[in-house]
Amino acid sequence: MNIHTRKLESEISESEVNEALSVLKKWRDQGGEIDLSNENIHPSEVTNLWVDYPKLNDKYPTEFNLDADYKASLPDLQNGPSSLIKGSNQVIQHVGISNFKLPIRYRLRGAGERTLETSVTGSVSLGADKKGINMSRIMRSFYKHSEEQFSFSVIEAALDDYKTDLESFDARILMKFSFPMKVGSLRSNLSGYQYYDISLELIDQNGLRTKVMHLDYVYSSTCPCSLELSEHARKSRGQLATPHSQRSVARISRPYQLILINSQLSYIADKFNRT
Repeated sequence: MNIHTRKLESEISESEVNEALSVLKKWRDQGGEIDLSNENIHPSEVTNLWVDYPKLNDKYPTEFNLDADYKASLPDLQNGPSSLIKGSNQVIQHVGISNFKLPIRYRLRGAGERTLETSVTGSVSLGADKKGINMSRIMRSFYKHSEEQFSFSVIEAALDDYKTDLESFDARILMKFSFPMKVGSLRSNLSGYQYYDISLELIDQNGLRTKVMHLDYVYSSTCPCSLELSEHARKSRGQLATPHSQRSVARISRPYQLILINSQLSYIADKFNRT
């Protein structure tokens, strides 16, 4: 009996490759083991790289010491030469880090202060000749001033550090927090805590600085569409119907002046509650 083998130089089809891979996977699942690096399967250039690749330490280096010399040796792509940029040089208006949180002390009316969890967003502009920014530098710049009692002068000092540490020409900082106030009811003379969402923003653009205070006042309002449908059901069919309420947000933004936050909130809350 003559056995004819397929010529090795004939082209192998994709279905044959998939079939061979399927056999290998089944053999692997059955516990088969093979060191492919010794089976002359890889191209020679890949095999050489595999053999020459150094064996890396996979244990946590408890003896490693992060000293000043090691820090100085770290690559700094942010402040590296523009030759590192691949592609078109483009200006980015805002790039930064969002919503990192830390406790900030706020002065109250009178002699007290209150520490509140504050969400901070910091961003800077990126010149066309810059490769990127080191995000941690934004946080570290802000942390230098986080222990001080809040004031816009503190934010301005942090923003100055942004521009220096990140070599940027524009920058902005946005601080968000919920301020609790005990508010009296309109009729029952009872009281309870209401939380007001406040944002304090400092924008430095083209050398001009703008300070803005935003207040998001959340309240319940009647849906006008639902109200009309309910009235129609009452009048046309004598059917009892109730319009639904909806959550609404009124944002008030104003240039920031030297004011105490809870003094301003007391005035705004009273106006909204009586509207």
